[in-house]
Amino acid sequence: MSHSQPSSRTSANDSNGTLRSFAVEFIWFGIKQAQACIFGALLLFGIIVTRLWYPDIGINRYDFLFIYAVIIQVGLILFKLESIRECGVVIVFHILATAMELFKTSDSINSWSYPEEAVIKFGNVPLFAGFMYSAVGSYLARVWRIFHFRFDHFPPLWIAAGLAILSYVNFFTHHFVLDIRMALLVAIGIFYLRTNVYYKPYVKNRRMNLLLGYALVAFFIWIAENLGTVARAWVYPNQKDGWTFVGFDKITSWFLLMQLSFVLIYSLRMLERRLKESGRLK
Repeated sequence: MSHSQPSSRTSANDSNGTLRSFAVEFIWFGIKQAQACIFGALLLFGIIVTRLWYPDIGINRYDFLFIYAVIIQVGLILFKLESIRECGVVIVFHILATAMELFKTSDSINSWSYPEEAVIKFGNVPLFAGFMYSAVGSYLARVWRIFHFRFDHFPPLWIAAGLAILSYVNFFTHHFVLDIRMALLVAIGIFYLRTNVYYKPYVKNRRMNLLLGYALVAFFIWIAENLGTVARAWVYPNQKDGWTFVGFDKITSWFLLMQLSFVLIYSLRMLERRLKESGRLK
């Protein structure tokens, strides 16, 4: 009996210490996620605010959003929140996204459209639109660095890249031939089933299955997509006469885009590491 109380106090202290440690790690996780999301968060904020209130300043709203996005990008570099290399990733995403946007908004496809006027545009696509995809690339590049990502059981790069390329191609070809989206999702599930990402919120390394990471980010992008269409940054055909809920099926599109985006960043990181090891990059 005489030894039970110290033992109980020790157990309680250990439990409190574990809770405090978890709370600290969780707070730092939130802070770092917010830092990684800053590009996308600021862009979404601008889209929503200009929908609620946009004074007549002689510039189309879409053109203003393009200038606003460029200012965000420059600001991130000036304040050293984003590196020049990470900016390069944003540019790559912008190019890939604009190519897909040109196809998807063409008169023959009309998957979605931009209902407002713009001067700064390419075809039917206002150039601010590319930044909405670039925000995903910016997030991935920065979250990778901030959380010190490491992996185990990552699929061979040729398999991961093949799935990523097929996912991108299917965004175009499913309008004309068989849609292989479900087959791609199954294949990604098989090859990434054992893949874990290790990340460091503060002191301790944590582990998450990468498929779960893809799904969580795809879900939050889908929420942002609903907010973006409410703000009429773009509209789907069934939203032209008034906003309607963006269906859950769009989450699968964002999941495939996440895998594609992740593999692109992964490939660039591997190239960067090899160049550093060879002394050709500092």
